[in-house]
Amino acid sequence: MMSPARPAEAAAPAHAFASVFAQLAPHMGALDGFLRGQLDAFEPEIRTMADYCIDTSGKRIRPALVFLSGWRGPGVVEPDLVRVAAVVELVHLATLVHDDIMDGAELRRNRRTATRAYGPAAAVLLGDALLAHAVHLSTTFPTTEICAAVSESTRRVCAGEIVQTLRRGSVEVSRADYERIIDLKTAELFRVSCFLGARLGGFAPACVEAVGRFGRHLGIAYQIYDDLADFFGEEKRIGKTLGTDLASGKLTLPLFELLDRLPPGEAAELRAEILGQRPPQLALRLGQMAEHGIFERVADAVQAEIAAATAALADWSGEPPTPLLLSLCDVLRGQVAALQPAG
Repeated sequence: MMSPARPAEAAAPAHAFASVFAQLAPHMGALDGFLRGQLDAFEPEIRTMADYCIDTSGKRIRPALVFLSGWRGPGVVEPDLVRVAAVVELVHLATLVHDDIMDGAELRRNRRTATRAYGPAAAVLLGDALLAHAVHLSTTFPTTEICAAVSESTRRVCAGEIVQTLRRGSVEVSRADYERIIDLKTAELFRVSCFLGARLGGFAPACVEAVGRFGRHLGIAYQIYDDLADFFGEEKRIGKTLGTDLASGKLTLPLFELLDRLPPGEAAELRAEILGQRPPQLALRLGQMAEHGIFERVADAVQAEIAAATAALADWSGEPPTPLLLSLCDVLRGQVAALQPAG
């Protein structure tokens, strides 16, 4: 079991986060300028809507993975990395727009979601427009390899979302199904971000593959953390609506763990909430999660994936990206520790 984090342990990763991302300031500045420059490519009627999605308030984790995986030294900002970082960010933004429609979410990054601002019908088409432009940008590289990788990953991400949507409101979902969904819908974009960054950074093919594996495991860890935050986060701090997984009938690892430990009658009541047959009882479920140690169990699953991500880079400790990528594992550990319930 994961022991409660001491204050010093929770503070250190926050410092690591600031340290890593401070080094990316010129890269993120170039990315912001590039993305803003893309607004003119959208039709005048939807530029304001695209601008609403292409904001600078997000964590920009996937572009950071591109830049760190292609790292050649401080202040070295490669135009190709900026362009491919924009591609993966646009794909990610599109998936967020679509996620919020399906979840009925009110907030994203502490403001109204696109579906609340423009309505679900317009928002789904806005997500499609962002995806289309991402694929267009990927065709501007001199090799078809980039476009092929982005297109394949986008298809896999969409497949993961489709499978998750078809499983929504169902209790006929196995843990293997859950793992497959997060591998597709989240880990794939982490993987391709790392792969493309290392590939465009000019590293050896074996290193590129290892960095891609690192990204996959980090992505799985991040999604499990995100599922944990949906129950144990603070809405103001993480900037999005909480409890949407239970409310939308989405079975995630915290709910799997809780179902396994509840008495049959209480488990049946929880299944009825997932099926939409009775209103979700979020406060009750949080109390039960505390009683059965669900936070610790799910946090252990995050730690296992972080360990696998670290192991993927074991043979590449001498390459410039490795220490920076590994520091992201510290950041995620800190984010998990920050969710630790009091007491």
